[in-house]
Amino acid sequence: MSDSAETPFSVRAISERIGAIVDSLSEVWIEGELSEINVRPGSPTIFMRLRDTSADMSISVRCFKNVFDSVAPLEQNARVVIRSKPTWWTKNGSLSFNISEIRQVGIGELMARLEALKNLLASEGLFDLDRKRPLPFLPNVVGLICGRNSDAGKDVIENAKRRWPSVQFEIREVAVANAAAVSEVSAALAELEADPKVDVIIITRGGGSFEDLLPFSDESLLRLVAECTTPIVSAIGHEKDSPLLDLVADWRASTPTDAGKRVVPDMAEELFNISNLQDRANRFIKNRIELEISKIKGLMERQVMREPGTIISTRLELITNLTARSYRSMLGSLAIAGEELSSLRTQVRTLSPQATLDRGYSVVQKSDGAIVRKASDVKSGEKLALRLAQGEIKAITE
Repeated sequence: MSDSAETPFSVRAISERIGAIVDSLSEVWIEGELSEINVRPGSPTIFMRLRDTSADMSISVRCFKNVFDSVAPLEQNARVVIRSKPTWWTKNGSLSFNISEIRQVGIGELMARLEALKNLLASEGLFDLDRKRPLPFLPNVVGLICGRNSDAGKDVIENAKRRWPSVQFEIREVAVANAAAVSEVSAALAELEADPKVDVIIITRGGGSFEDLLPFSDESLLRLVAECTTPIVSAIGHEKDSPLLDLVADWRASTPTDAGKRVVPDMAEELFNISNLQDRANRFIKNRIELEISKIKGLMERQVMREPGTIISTRLELITNLTARSYRSMLGSLAIAGEELSSLRTQVRTLSPQATLDRGYSVVQKSDGAIVRKASDVKSGEKLALRLAQGEIKAITE
């Protein structure tokens, strides 16, 4: 093995080494799209190119005419699965694949694959409504991914400008109808997603066959759309067309025309709404002013406003009456209290010991002040005090 600049390989030697490695490879099954079919008159060999539908790359393949005719008619852009063995051409240093069997991928098989992919993405939540972002009311810049000089792109722009003439577009024209569509649309989408001025992105193309719309059901493109933070509008084909992009996008437009109408508001309609709101506001303010004026007029027509002194005289009369009532109430309370006091005074006088003395009775007390209630309580010769109604006398018992 040569590992220095002093002992390099020759071109032939390295080509032969590559050929030996390639020749040791076994046959493999490869799926792709026939982007070229070159039938040379009189030649038993047909040369073709097989393109990857999800990447902008292709390989050279060839087969004998009888192998090709076994699945004829095969047309350009047909999706096939081939069984082939790689071959290295030492002389010109090119790689080719010799086909031993070709199988055309039918629509039924493609639809089954799409259904399986749809179920997979649905299970991962890529179709969930809660992950869809709302479209901006009035975007600064609208990103547009469309075919080169396509009617779909023109419809989007024309209908958007009819509604909002000053709308700005950032347009990326790409392949939308062949094997390069996935890679070019993905690159344009990544570029617009990275642009901070772009507020919404429209991916559009006109109608087409089932096979024509397959790039817009490619798994890599769908996952890229799901990762975008900018709202995505899908406007692929017509109402009956339904690529999986419609389910992953944040909003599905039935046609490119519908997409142009959806991403921007209608200026005439908005001006009409503004005018209506102004009219409603003016009517509300006018009615409110009229109502308040009516209230003021009603207040001014009241007697108290016509004769302001009335409120003072009315209050004065009320205060005078209240004062008189308070005096009467107070005098009545005093009279009742006086009568109660006189009655109590009479009762006290009647029940007092003095009243008893006034009737001729006396209170007999011993020298120590104890009251004598019976004769046995007194001894002969004991000094007593007799308390009369007026005054007191001393006495000695016998």
